Amino acid sequence: MPDARTAPPKDPELCQQVIDTCLAMTARGINQGSSGNVSVRSGDGFLITPSGLAYETMSPDQIVGMGLDGGYWGDWLPSSEWRMHLDLYRARPEAQAVVHTHSIHATALSCLRAEVPAFHYMVAIAGGTTLRCADYATFGTQALSDAMLAALEDRSACLLANHGVIAFGSSLDKALWLAGEIETLCHQYTVACAHGDPLILSEAQMGDVLERFRSYGKQAGELEPGSPLAPPPHRG
Repeated sequence: MPDARTAPPKDPELCQQVIDTCLAMTARGINQGSSGNVSVRSGDGFLITPSGLAYETMSPDQIVGMGLDGGYWGDWLPSSEWRMHLDLYRARPEAQAVVHTHSIHATALSCLRAEVPAFHYMVAIAGGTTLRCADYATFGTQALSDAMLAALEDRSACLLANHGVIAFGSSLDKALWLAGEIETLCHQYTVACAHGDPLILSEAQMGDVLERFRSYGKQAGELEPGSPLAPPPHRG
């Protein structure tokens, strides 16, 4: 553990944003109790929720600062899933925030160890033609972190077998949004399967979707020339 005297300063506003994200998970129905966890990059490390504390009573000073060497500062232990967050930040430079939930439908499918196929084009929101499920490993272990990274290759979200879902994004809002989208997709898939066998989009169809998703959610100044999601004529 690094010497507490060398602890970098924690941004109270950013710590509060982590708590607000946790509270939003509960409000949106994608998490419950003290399950799940949230983190965000900060300086040369990241801030993460503490282990076992209720989100409703959590205060900014209880958010734990960690370095990319795996050490932490302060009096509060980081979430038991800190390894997943640490390894994601090490392996994926584009990851700026991570949200892990035990949302109902995503967790149910993870207990079936099911890969969600392209039953709906929005499956591409996680970066590929399927929503993968990582192999099972005990929570809080390096084995789980390794399984997660394998399932997240070329993806920004995956299910965790018999566990839940993990998603990352360019901000806390984006990571939270993606975790919510994954839960919605898993809910839709379970409902569709209850009524029959969903018709799966082809690789060619999903390839077209993935190409269009390169521009999805961007504003005019962010669009690349020749974007397949070109906006309508601007009238001023």
